[in-house]
Amino acid sequence: MNRLRINTLSIESLKKFVNTDIIPSEGIDIAWIGHAGFIIRFNHKIYLIDPYLSNSLAKKYKGTAIPHTRLMEIPIFPKDFNNVNSVFSTHSHPDHMDSQTISSFSQCFPVCKFIVPAAEIKQAIAHGISKSQLLPINADQSINLDMRVDVSAVPSAHNSFKINERWEHSYLGYIIHIDGVNIYHSGGCVPYDGLTEKIRKIGVDLALLPISGKSASSKELGSADNFTVAEALDLCEEANIKNLIVHHFGMFSHNTVSIEDLTELKSVNSESFRIIIPKINRVYQLIKR
Repeated sequence: MNRLRINTLSIESLKKFVNTDIIPSEGIDIAWIGHAGFIIRFNHKIYLIDPYLSNSLAKKYKGTAIPHTRLMEIPIFPKDFNNVNSVFSTHSHPDHMDSQTISSFSQCFPVCKFIVPAAEIKQAIAHGISKSQLLPINADQSINLDMRVDVSAVPSAHNSFKINERWEHSYLGYIIHIDGVNIYHSGGCVPYDGLTEKIRKIGVDLALLPISGKSASSKELGSADNFTVAEALDLCEEANIKNLIVHHFGMFSHNTVSIEDLTELKSVNSESFRIIIPKINRVYQLIKR
């Protein structure tokens, strides 16, 4: 049985959503901010995952063969937030740990905590996060963030594992435990032996999975691999995950998915297996049954 009911609500703006109680909520609210980025609101607190809220990559790669031009406008700017409690970075690739975005949050909100892979602490500091705000985590570790919020880290293989001499993983997925609901954000990841068993053992209610896959063009351009649509669906089936929100599409022309892929996902969606193709200015309310 699906333990969650998910309500979809349209909102006027993400700025109003994060700063006011325009939507009364009895559960957990999730909003997509493009690419791999999400806002989670619970108990009047704001948690961010992999926010890319700048145009820094277009500036960095201007005039190159891979211009990294945004295909969608920035839906909310760091200055639009009145407060942010925690920011999660799954790995240090700049579309997931964006220096312009996270340095703004670090400066504006000195009590905000940044959960980052322990292997990427130096990179996080170089990106502008104050050392006192960092909460390093490694695979198979957990951190308590609030009375009803914990996070556990699992390894991710972004093409492959990346592990330093201290056996710290650079690529992580996070399972955020919020008031009895388990939300899995894999970060950049492809299937690997043992992943399904790890996820199934913990029990995931909602998966946030990238579906940009392994296209020939992305390999030529040096982009790291992610789940294909079929692999994301297989993981959910094998790990008994009843709810899926897909992401990692619609931001860069060289690293997205086709209309056919999204159409396939729509055809699989059912009452027993909920698949959401997120849109900007939508809020997905998770309510325990």
